[in-house]
Amino acid sequence: METLYMKLSEENIAPNVILSGDPWRVEVLKKYLSNPKKVGFFREFNTYTGSYQGVPVTVTSTGIGAPSAAIAMEELYQAGMKVAVRMGTIMTLDSEMLGDFIIPSACMRGESTSSTYVENSYPAVADFALVNCMNEAVTSFNANYHNGITCSMDGFYSKMHESRLSKALDFDIMATFEKLKSYHALGVDMESSCILTLGNLMGIRSCVLTVATVSENLNEKLQSTERAAAEDLLCRVALQGIYIQEGRNKK
Repeated sequence: METLYMKLSEENIAPNVILSGDPWRVEVLKKYLSNPKKVGFFREFNTYTGSYQGVPVTVTSTGIGAPSAAIAMEELYQAGMKVAVRMGTIMTLDSEMLGDFIIPSACMRGESTSSTYVENSYPAVADFALVNCMNEAVTSFNANYHNGITCSMDGFYSKMHESRLSKALDFDIMATFEKLKSYHALGVDMESSCILTLGNLMGIRSCVLTVATVSENLNEKLQSTERAAAEDLLCRVALQGIYIQEGRNKK
């Protein structure tokens, strides 16, 4: 039986799943899969299943924000997902981290979707073994990574980037960043805490692999060619991390 929105089934989904916010980043990652088969592109969900160095992998998109990410997690879980890796970009709170990987050990649940599943005291924590596989994958490409705490939020223009409306409403977005810095948070995104919370509730292994492409309030950012290169590397690292964890599971 196919799932409601993504049209998934146990026959077309691999146990290892990589979730990308951007549907078009899925097209970049697909190039590194062997025999990628298109499952479908419905709404914001662009899905392929193939293999990487013999390991079955599904890659799909979730769009922007926690609500659609939760739909993807639910439907992939229904179709048999065992490992979930969020692969995306993050707004760093330290401009010196631009271009580096941020692989959180846990996330602050600043978004609201995960609270519809479980009380706010439930932590959004990554699978540490899977995090270590991603760390190793980053190192294998001679890139830099940082582990620590990040925060996920719902409002991009109300919490993460000043807009005409946020200024008219006198929102102090920079104060939010300063508070997060006092907590030693590394960055901010919109999906990670929801994905980790649901991953733990589902009893599957989950982690987050992000690359820092912009700094707070978009004060600094990778330029177009740098960003394209960073996102291409992001795809390769995610696949290599999946491959590493599969090898360790077989030992």
